[in-house]
Amino acid sequence: MIIPGGPSRLRPVMTTQDAPLPSFGLTDGSAPRRFPSGRSTLLCFVKEDCPTCRLSMPLIREMQERYGEAVDVWAVGQDAAGNAVLMDEFGLPGPMLDDSALRVSFAFAIDTVPTLILTDGAGREQRRFHGFGRDDFRDMTTELSRLSGLGGVDVDWDGYPVSMPGCGSKSMEPGIYERLQAEAEGSPLRARRIEVGAQEDVYELLYEQGVTDGLPVVPPTPERVVRMLATTDRDPQEQIAVLPPNLAPLTIEKVAINAVLAGCRPEYFPVVLAATEAVADERFNVHGAMATTMGGAPVLIVNGPVRDRIGMNSGQGALGQGNRANATIGRAVRLVVRNIGGHRPGGTERSTIGWPGKYTLCFAEAEEMAPDWTPLHVERGFDREDSVVTALIQTAGPSQVIDETSRTPEALAGSIGLKAAMARHAKMPAIGETLVVISPEHYRTLAAAGWSKDDLRRRIQEVGAQPLGALLADEESGGLAGAALRPFLKNGELSEADLDRPVRKFKQDDWLMIVVAGGGAGKWSAVLDAFAAGPWGTMAVSRKIAPIREAAG
Repeated sequence: MIIPGGPSRLRPVMTTQDAPLPSFGLTDGSAPRRFPSGRSTLLCFVKEDCPTCRLSMPLIREMQERYGEAVDVWAVGQDAAGNAVLMDEFGLPGPMLDDSALRVSFAFAIDTVPTLILTDGAGREQRRFHGFGRDDFRDMTTELSRLSGLGGVDVDWDGYPVSMPGCGSKSMEPGIYERLQAEAEGSPLRARRIEVGAQEDVYELLYEQGVTDGLPVVPPTPERVVRMLATTDRDPQEQIAVLPPNLAPLTIEKVAINAVLAGCRPEYFPVVLAATEAVADERFNVHGAMATTMGGAPVLIVNGPVRDRIGMNSGQGALGQGNRANATIGRAVRLVVRNIGGHRPGGTERSTIGWPGKYTLCFAEAEEMAPDWTPLHVERGFDREDSVVTALIQTAGPSQVIDETSRTPEALAGSIGLKAAMARHAKMPAIGETLVVISPEHYRTLAAAGWSKDDLRRRIQEVGAQPLGALLADEESGGLAGAALRPFLKNGELSEADLDRPVRKFKQDDWLMIVVAGGGAGKWSAVLDAFAAGPWGTMAVSRKIAPIREAAG
């Protein structure tokens, strides 16, 4: 690939206090060469398929012929087969070192070829330029003449262009750059690596390792993990939590590995990271939710500018399939809970029936479709322009509210309230945080009458409230009895006054988490079932999402 723009000028001579460039050893096809060599050295990084490198090769040959006895003039090729072509075609009298592994190109931060670097005998950089510049090459030969005590080269400089842009170094190509970064000294990766045989099916191996949710996962190669980590400024080895029941340290690197497994694009990673921190919060109580037979699972709601930045779906089918960001962000968090925390079906995860949210459930709130309502993250104390993810535990759903006939906010909110009153059990009051998803059409009916989210909450509570006597277990159905009944008794014993006293479905109004999502047409909303509240229950947690850092390479 040709990089736009002209070549750089020579860099100023560095002082002797500067640290030397990285040492290396490469072969020229037969003899090994060590850098630094003890002599002044000119390193010429090239590749065969670069027109600018080909333009430069006759000048590199001239410098090898003229100064090779006094100064090491080494061509460094980035492709073994291409190196042989260049050697043969241009008749190089000096060495062509084989850097087809690209480790030296990476260590020397070569982003463009050709790049010429002149060093002293200790390996300290004296001059560097990339691309083709007629004056750059002429000045370099003048410097080599000074160092060697020999005369200049016989070159028709007017036969060369003034300048020509270079080509992209192979060490900077996507996939190669991340591999080199993962292999380099100081690599951000510390996780154990598994070698996969040439004839081994990597997807079946990942199943055997137990790191999947039953669906195929993306192999977490070092390159992919490094690319994921490149979108955050945080230290990959930073420990953000200890996840039960394994009590395993949860690091940024481990979250990135699971994000790769889930199929996330790198730009999703800051959302995955914030969501993971929310789920790992003690208030969220992910261990309690996973270990119960009720079958809780994290549900993620994303607000703010990041929704559009990464292409999340808040519209048609937002809670369903088809959107990569929605599907893989939720799946990544769920895989973290499985692979790091250790919650696996049949082990500590004891869900009796289970539900599809155990795979993934993540979506964005359609803030723009509900301009008169306060978005969830603003209700929870963040600024409107913040990007925020909110995690809460739900145990089933979404169960649709089907109301195509209501024309007043009271009637429509009453329908939603009747559905919400069935959450978990018709006779179970004071339940935990429950997610209510309002479709844009239903929103318009409510907002046209000036109703806010709080108005809807009050109506849901009004419709769902029942006399305590109607909530008692009887021969027709289960309900409140024994220990579950005691919190609702005034004096410890059931009295006639208790029977008539109204009990609200939801202990607190703000435990009704109301968001707008879905397509512009369709009078369907939805309610998801809550997990337990109180000391043994869970509370929603919101985390601000850090800006996405552009990945290098």
